[in-house]
Amino acid sequence: MANRLSQIATRTGDAGTTGLGNNTRVCKDSLRVHAMGDVDELNSNIGVLLCEALPPGVPDLLVEIQHQLFNLGGELSIPGFELLKPEAVLALDEALATYNETLPRLQEFILPAGTRAASQAHVCRTVARRAERAVVALGNEEALKETPRQYLNRLSDLMFVLARVLNRMNGGDDVYWKSERMARADAS
Repeated sequence: MANRLSQIATRTGDAGTTGLGNNTRVCKDSLRVHAMGDVDELNSNIGVLLCEALPPGVPDLLVEIQHQLFNLGGELSIPGFELLKPEAVLALDEALATYNETLPRLQEFILPAGTRAASQAHVCRTVARRAERAVVALGNEEALKETPRQYLNRLSDLMFVLARVLNRMNGGDDVYWKSERMARADAS
């Protein structure tokens, strides 16, 4: 990206448009801007998660994800450009395998709850899903590479797994949904 921000309050967006990385202007409610905003919100929420006590290795993983989300945002801001590489999706697949290996199988749905860190990971998961939906909507209107969609899909899965890991960090557990099926099973 050749343009660097040296002044933040430019007032160029006062009319409801924003500039893309290729110097075109689009309406602030365009699908592209929605996708960029959701990715930015996701990155910010990961920043909040990084403020929590985390197991070794997780902070480095999250910082790398933040860099990749910045690449994704840059790619979204320059139509036709590629910054997010397929290797980034593979890195998430590897992290998923590593962290999921330590967890017991789920017997029931879990609530987005538990420790503050786990709950924040669930917030990241839901924002990643929204960002994914925004990228899919944009891809239905304009040609996009598949890596951004895949990355957000894997990232939401990883955030779910990390939430489970974080709930167990100090001897805790998942917070299970109290379904009727589980209540019947417990009663018998």
